[in-house]
Amino acid sequence: MSGEIVGILERELGADAVIGPGHERLDDYGRDESPLPEFFPPSCAVLCATTAQVAAVLRLCAEHRVPVTPRGAGSGMCGGALPVAGGVVLSTERMTALRDIDDASLYCVTEPGVVTGRLQEAVEAQGLFYPPDPASLDYCSIGGNAATNAGGPRAFKYGVTREYVLGLEVVLMGGEVLRCGRRTAKGVTGYDLVAGFVGTEGTFGVITELTLKLLPKPPAAATVLGVFADAATAGTAITGLLRGGLRPSVLEIADRASIDVIRGKSRYRFPANAGAIVLLEVDGEAEDMERAMERIGMELDRLGALDVLAATEPADRANVWEARRLISKCLKDAYRIKVNEDVCVPRGRIVEMLARVDRISAETGIETAVFGHAGDGNLHVQLLGQDDPEDPAVRARMWGAAERVFVATVELGGTLSGEHGIGLSKMPYMRLEQSEQLLEWQRRWKQLWDPQQLLNPGKIIPGRRACAE
Repeated sequence: MSGEIVGILERELGADAVIGPGHERLDDYGRDESPLPEFFPPSCAVLCATTAQVAAVLRLCAEHRVPVTPRGAGSGMCGGALPVAGGVVLSTERMTALRDIDDASLYCVTEPGVVTGRLQEAVEAQGLFYPPDPASLDYCSIGGNAATNAGGPRAFKYGVTREYVLGLEVVLMGGEVLRCGRRTAKGVTGYDLVAGFVGTEGTFGVITELTLKLLPKPPAAATVLGVFADAATAGTAITGLLRGGLRPSVLEIADRASIDVIRGKSRYRFPANAGAIVLLEVDGEAEDMERAMERIGMELDRLGALDVLAATEPADRANVWEARRLISKCLKDAYRIKVNEDVCVPRGRIVEMLARVDRISAETGIETAVFGHAGDGNLHVQLLGQDDPEDPAVRARMWGAAERVFVATVELGGTLSGEHGIGLSKMPYMRLEQSEQLLEWQRRWKQLWDPQQLLNPGKIIPGRRACAE
């Protein structure tokens, strides 16, 4: 029936909305930004422009029992948009209207295909602020951010996407359109279905409209970079800064391997003995920035920094940020294999987690680099290699090391994902963190919203085991 659905969708939505077999673009919809080497060919991709079209696709696919994989910008890191069961990829990339910005009530209404960075620019032009800032904000979409509950550096102070989603329009498998949530700052009417949909990675429904909370834009910001001899000292310094009552909007860390890959590429020239960096940002009133930078600089010196760089002007701040933003791209350019895991540990266990990663690297021979959002314990552990990424033995070795990272994370009281989601790549490891009882209740929840198990199947929750352990 997957083959027949192509013609059915073309008749219902028009041929210009359907990318069918043989089209040169169809292969793009069988991949995303995850390190998974597999290609999952869909029967077709449907580029929906309206809620009515989304509802039509989900109605027709339910009638003909064809799997549907929702997709935003395809920027996910865990395979959440890969059509593992074939069928139809439902793309929201044409749903790009920013429908309303209400500067009095501090909210906006947007379609899911709006690029996150463009949304931020639009609201900031009106003196407002949408804080969640995933690294891919220049190309990821706001619907995908909600589907994965994306975060970013500013999550330490401002929180992740879920904290900013007031309301949703969602289309369920079968075509039913559900509107939930509110436009008010407060609301406790009924169950919080909005929070229940955010982070479900398109397994419950397809988001077609979002109402997002906005804040007044901070009038000024300052950025400070502290350089340390090693990651352990940097991690200890972070704990010291937080215990001292500092509340930055951003608190980042990067280790020696991360620094080494950007030496000579960033405007800032790192000292030869630089083994880690701590990057902080504070925002607020302009008159407070100089005092904040002075306080942070003194604290960093006291905590062992080798060098401190501070900036308040936008161009200077961008230069300081450049070093942090270059890391991921430079690692991808330097290695044939780059597996990016976004584990999260309690803030007080960061130094222990960095030591665990070093031990895993030494024992497996796999190179690693660690950077991330230290303010909330969200560390991006990079597993790196120059071997053939298509070699099954190489892949097994890399994912074996990843499992050891996950085990260490859970042993330290952490969680498998801070912001990338679970998708396909982390699904096999869910039992490391969650009990079979908890997984079963989540299967029941999925069954409620998608009784036919057709919407983004094969993601997040592993199947029931054939026999008791």
